[in-house]
Amino acid sequence: MTSHREAPGTSKDPVADNTDLYAFVSPDKPETVTIISNFIPLEEPAGGPNFANFGDDVLYEIKIDNDGDAVEEITYRFRFKTTFTNPGVFLYNTGQIGSLTDPNWNIRQSYSVTKVTSRRDDDDGKNKTVLGEDLPSPPVNVGPRSTPSYAALASAAINTLSDGSRVFAGQRGEGFYVDLGSIFDLGTLRPFAGAHVIPNPGGSPVNTLKGYNVHSIAIQVPKTSLTADGKEPTDPAMPNSTIGIWSTASRRKAVVHKDDDDDDHSSRKVEAGPFIQVSRLGMPLINEVIIPVGAKDFWNASRPKKDSQFLKYYQDPTLQNLLPVLYPTAFLNLKALLAQPAASRPRVDLVAILLTGIPPGLPGLGNFQNVTTSKPADLLRLNMAFGPSTTDTNPDASSPHRLGLLGGDFDGFPNGRRVFDNTVAVELRAVAGATYPLVATFTPDAAAGALTDGTNNDLPFLSTFPYLATPYDGYTRKHD
Repeated sequence: MTSHREAPGTSKDPVADNTDLYAFVSPDKPETVTIISNFIPLEEPAGGPNFANFGDDVLYEIKIDNDGDAVEEITYRFRFKTTFTNPGVFLYNTGQIGSLTDPNWNIRQSYSVTKVTSRRDDDDGKNKTVLGEDLPSPPVNVGPRSTPSYAALASAAINTLSDGSRVFAGQRGEGFYVDLGSIFDLGTLRPFAGAHVIPNPGGSPVNTLKGYNVHSIAIQVPKTSLTADGKEPTDPAMPNSTIGIWSTASRRKAVVHKDDDDDDHSSRKVEAGPFIQVSRLGMPLINEVIIPVGAKDFWNASRPKKDSQFLKYYQDPTLQNLLPVLYPTAFLNLKALLAQPAASRPRVDLVAILLTGIPPGLPGLGNFQNVTTSKPADLLRLNMAFGPSTTDTNPDASSPHRLGLLGGDFDGFPNGRRVFDNTVAVELRAVAGATYPLVATFTPDAAAGALTDGTNNDLPFLSTFPYLATPYDGYTRKHD
């Protein structure tokens, strides 16, 4: 999974677990950029009576670097508050929820959005603007009897902020798709392993995340609010066209739990001290696949500007060394490459794709680039000058292309990330050597261009903000 339960610490703290980050030029409003940060992995739709929601004790942030120094110049902060309509009952709702003000809705959340334009290193509190307060988050999709008009409830929870940006925070259908059972069973990818594993394990691809939801924070912002000079980005080669994005979750440094002698029942704990980052996410699958288990919690707590300390894991990732072992006959060229000393074959292509941005002038990529800096930093880089794809260079695939840049879409992953992009296939193929010829003389194995787990999303994405699908309801949801 891109970042679901990817580290020992976040696996025990789902409301602070960044699962996916998306950033793309809005297809229906190309003068804007949409950024979506998801939390709560494997969220069970039927998990009542205390259904999943955002953490009141978590500081959620979306951060943007627009000058290439791997430090945020713009931050959007989100804080949530849970209230009970009737604290004397145990139910989430006591009747059908027909509106965001319906008294039948018992456990509800509201939130605030604050924009900070100073850098974290010198944030003195003078550059904070509250863009919205007491904004409603929609209820969860309980079921057809409780929330029969769920799409309308969610649509009513799309809020316009004081600067004209739009925001949504609430439950969405899980947009990421992956066959976890096959991947974690020694990479036995069902559509691929049949031709390369003896005996043939067989079976059709299974989207393990089918039937699960997430909680999403989505914001749609004018491009001119994100560029360093406040101008519309039109030339992909101009420095103001590319931004770096990441999201974080933080908790207070100290928490004191009350004992039963305290008569205050409103809260059973007291928090103090500054907020400390416990989770972050830029590019998909980095902490999941690239960073080793002993460094995962440390990586989550560190800042992108210090990511050079993790460079060696990108230059010689564990997965590329495992592929010839797991599939001995499929990756002979990769095996020969790996027989050379590691220092003589650093994966400069992976460093560019995943850590610095892709420079201009690489063969076969035309005028594409999304480099922000030579400083290694885990950011989801988006060159905003490339508009939404309307045609497909591959007639055998849907339009736009799920393989993003590998499929000819300059506005697709790894240039940002659209909700439907197949990041698993793209990164598997890159690690297997498909992109190594961009920087070195190398012939990729045919298998490198065929790697996939064969899955697709089960829910229809929306054509308008917030783009992720209506969530599964707790009554009818099914898991594969």
